[in-house]
Amino acid sequence: MTRDEKPGKTTNNPAPSEVKPKIMTVPLPKIFDEIEESIKLANEAAVDARKAAEEARQAGEKAANEAARVAAEAISRVERTAKEALELARLLKSTITEAAAGVERKLNGKS
Repeated sequence: MTRDEKPGKTTNNPAPSEVKPKIMTVPLPKIFDEIEESIKLANEAAVDARKAAEEARQAGEKAANEAARVAAEAISRVERTAKEALELARLLKSTITEAAAGVERKLNGKS
């Protein structure tokens, strides 16, 4: 009981057992309008969700394409570096072979 209530006085709030279902207290046209509004809002939410999903898909594709491009550029740089390293190794081998032959000739007295 609240401060303003007097003993023995009933309140306007019905007891839980007295609460009637909405279908029994609200006119059907109003219930149908509420259902129709709920369906409309659900359809709008579905359209928004589809749009967001499509935008996410496109963003994912864009990110994947960008990642593939960056990876291809990195692979190209690695290939160039590997080719340059291989060419330097070949030149170094050739130089060492020539130097070894020169040293061998000098050791054998065939200058």
